[in-house]
Amino acid sequence: MSPQRAADLARTLKALADPARLRLLSLIAASPTGEACICDLTGPLELTQPTVSHHCKVLVDAGFLRRDKRGVWAHYSLVPGAMQAVGADLPGVGKLVTA
Repeated sequence: MSPQRAADLARTLKALADPARLRLLSLIAASPTGEACICDLTGPLELTQPTVSHHCKVLVDAGFLRRDKRGVWAHYSLVPGAMQAVGADLPGVGKLVTA
């Protein structure tokens, strides 16, 4: 892995390294429609709307979520294949863990 790719991947992984962001991804993935309104995410996370919006923006910028603005509300959905792409950048990680 090149130094630049390692730096890019580290930024991507940093976006995932937050419990609230992992829960957001889980909540959106579990949604029957495959998306969630920001207004529906604040309650389960017990966070304010600005805080949830910030976490969603980080995940959008990292390429894990898509944002669709409808009126005053933002709706978020998962970017297909984004999580698999992170795993593809880490071939041989299992060898590091078992070594």
